[in-house]
Amino acid sequence: MRIPFTQVDAFTDRPFGGNPAAVMPLAVWPDDAVLLAIAQENNLSETAFLVPDASGAADYELRWFTPADEIALCGHATLASGHVVLSSDPDRARVRFRTRQSGVLEVARDGAGYELALPALVPTPRDLPGIVAALGVTSVATLWHDGGYAVAVLKDEAAVRACAPDLRALEQEGRLLVIITAPGDTTDIVSRAFTPAFAIPEDPVTGSAHAVVVPYWAQRLGRDAFSAWQASARGGRLGCRLAGDRVVLRGECVTTIEGTFLLP
Repeated sequence: MRIPFTQVDAFTDRPFGGNPAAVMPLAVWPDDAVLLAIAQENNLSETAFLVPDASGAADYELRWFTPADEIALCGHATLASGHVVLSSDPDRARVRFRTRQSGVLEVARDGAGYELALPALVPTPRDLPGIVAALGVTSVATLWHDGGYAVAVLKDEAAVRACAPDLRALEQEGRLLVIITAPGDTTDIVSRAFTPAFAIPEDPVTGSAHAVVVPYWAQRLGRDAFSAWQASARGGRLGCRLAGDRVVLRGECVTTIEGTFLLP
């Protein structure tokens, strides 16, 4: 089987920045073990698989796999999938994806980039002493969302950049996306994200993390729109907007690889 393969750097306007994702359209779903094996071969934080949606609820079904497992929500690979679909049809303004655990997600053109609408995952305060200890930080606040998201709010951007977590200890805390965030120096907010339980020590730019932190920052900043920088080694810039029960993220994408995956 020959599967079209596109690698896209998402949430960046230049190659080698942002978060790389593989986007692979399929005619039908193979066994999950095959999807996982492909994701392991790609060895990226996420591989996105698309199948035309026969239900009529959306244009495509969309699933995301890390090298370790399928996940419930991935922002950057959804943005990358929208980029691939919309780049192939210049007259098309938007595309909708039906997902198994996060509902219907939409990517729409916005100038040179795109807007991605995700569910707003509103976190609530919770003490997280094990996670704070594994991060090795002093937190201003700690937050939790039952979807498997833990947030430590730090004092400033310098504290976010200086964080050197004990990844083995973080992994022992469970199958979590662990986020640190603070006011930014040149953007309104800054963040980093760690998910060692899914074989991703640090995720370069994480849409789902912003689905969690944007509701918090909207309340704290007293406004619904602001800028964000994810301070990983690759780095990524996001425009953030809270719109009711949706978090709308703006970002650009760059295609870096096009080819064919040969599946025996």
